[in-house]
Amino acid sequence: MNQKSSSRSNCAAVRRNKIKTFFSKPHNIILLLMGIVLTITTVAPIIAIVADTFQIHAGTIDAHLTGQAEGYTLINYIDLFTSPMASKNLWMPLLNTVLLAVGTCLVSILYGGLFAFLVTRTNLAWRKYLSSIFIFPYIMPQWTLAIVWQNLFNSNAVTGTSNGLLAATFGIHMPLWWCKGLFPSLIVLGLHYAPFAYILIGGIFRNMDANLEEAATILDTPKWKTMWRITLPMVKPAILSTILLVFGSSMGSYPVPHYLGLTTLSTKYVSMNSKYTGEASILAIIMMLFGVAIMFLNQMSLQSRKSYTTVTGKSGQISKINLGKVGKYIIAILLVVLTFFTSIFPIASFAFETFLPNPGDYSFLYTGDPSNLTTKWWTTAENITENGMYGQKGILYNETIWNAFKGTMLVSICCALLAGSIGTLIGYAVAKKRRSKWANYVNSVAFLPYLMPSIAVGVAFFILFSNEHINLFNTYTLLIIVGTIKYIPFASRSSLNSMLQLSGEIEEAAIIQDIPWIKRMTHIIIPIQKSSIISGYMLPFMTCLRELSLFMLLCGQGFILSTALDYFDEMGLYAFSSGINLILIITILIFNTLVNKITGASLDKGIGG
Repeated sequence: MNQKSSSRSNCAAVRRNKIKTFFSKPHNIILLLMGIVLTITTVAPIIAIVADTFQIHAGTIDAHLTGQAEGYTLINYIDLFTSPMASKNLWMPLLNTVLLAVGTCLVSILYGGLFAFLVTRTNLAWRKYLSSIFIFPYIMPQWTLAIVWQNLFNSNAVTGTSNGLLAATFGIHMPLWWCKGLFPSLIVLGLHYAPFAYILIGGIFRNMDANLEEAATILDTPKWKTMWRITLPMVKPAILSTILLVFGSSMGSYPVPHYLGLTTLSTKYVSMNSKYTGEASILAIIMMLFGVAIMFLNQMSLQSRKSYTTVTGKSGQISKINLGKVGKYIIAILLVVLTFFTSIFPIASFAFETFLPNPGDYSFLYTGDPSNLTTKWWTTAENITENGMYGQKGILYNETIWNAFKGTMLVSICCALLAGSIGTLIGYAVAKKRRSKWANYVNSVAFLPYLMPSIAVGVAFFILFSNEHINLFNTYTLLIIVGTIKYIPFASRSSLNSMLQLSGEIEEAAIIQDIPWIKRMTHIIIPIQKSSIISGYMLPFMTCLRELSLFMLLCGQGFILSTALDYFDEMGLYAFSSGINLILIITILIFNTLVNKITGASLDKGIGG
């Protein structure tokens, strides 16, 4: 008996020691806490939205069809998939969404990949300028190019709106398929996400070993065959990464299809949410399923990916294709013109719109009379109803705009601080326990919200936090919670990549000297990987400033700058919308420039910028 009790006490002591040892390591505590918190914040909204698809909502179609005011039913699924409206409410938006995502991937890879090739592998002129300006469309709000497209190509004869720049100046009326629908939507989104492809593909092109292509040249291999059999396989991982990122992001895009008149799952959700609430939630579930499928594809690609040795140390000089003395300038001029319309023209366009008597209408250009321009949209200091002001003060004096600006800055700063700090801790802990299944789980759960369409994430949190039990609708708290969870992947991936470069011996030396963990982090680890960690804070900040799809269902119009756009658009004050766009773009560019100057960090750094 004594031996048995002694054995039990020894086992208990061993367990206690194991637990004590486990909790003595900060990275284990971080992984345990983050795993629990992220599981709850990721799984709870999904459960809430799935439950909502079965729930009967008073005053909506499911209540009408069942004759009940509350309870649970399958009628939402039956009606959405089998009713005469199924084609209009489900299948057509689904097809448009998939076509939009696929088309966006093609445009971004072809444009971004070709640009990366020209900057890194040829003697193209003005590469530094082109590299820096190319990333502007991604830095700017997603809907920027959509509005610019409207201002350029809309015409009264085709779209029934005011004449845009081409129609007013040259009398050119583009066809309807060019002005509205799938084609302009995928072009605009493709241009917005092309910097993804440029950064990922350009990084591989820049570090590729020239010996591989030189060997093919020595063997008289045709150029097309070298490109097809050697160059493209090496950039295949970057192309796959671009597809995974762009497909998921464009699936949940709301502003671009909304402005360019394309019905997708996201725009259909917004239009159905009030009367077809349960069926709209099913649309959000479908968008989420695409996000989960993308994550599994990513995991499969990581497991089956071939290893390509692109840096061998034998060839330090990348062989650059000679475009010729004239060719390098001709191609550069073409790219300068193209990037002007995607990067600089939008800023000028929005500024110009705020001085037009009737924003969006360029027909006054016929007269060429500059006296037609007005400053009333900026400088009106009183509430007046005449001159199309609808009782609003000018932009400089408008409390709604500046309160929304303060709200946007508050949410962006809080999201950046929280997402950046949590992401840095996750990256540190996962790097420490990289072979642990729990660490891989925490890493995957932290990254899942990024792969889910923004509007679907917004819907899930709207359902979870907008009810009689917990009502956080139209509060900064809710926006900060959702923004933090959505943007943690930015910081966690940035932190993980940098932490994996650190040798464990650095921290071990500090542990031997009994330096506390907080001091090790603040005095050793963070200073060494400062630029990567700052990027983990800045990316959530920049993205949050221009976010609409994620926040639009969680707050009222005018609560933050991106939702204030809808408020003024519905009032018909398009000059105010242009002014808000201008404020957003200038704010983002100022902060982006400050970060570049202070930290030296840049999205295109190391590629050609």
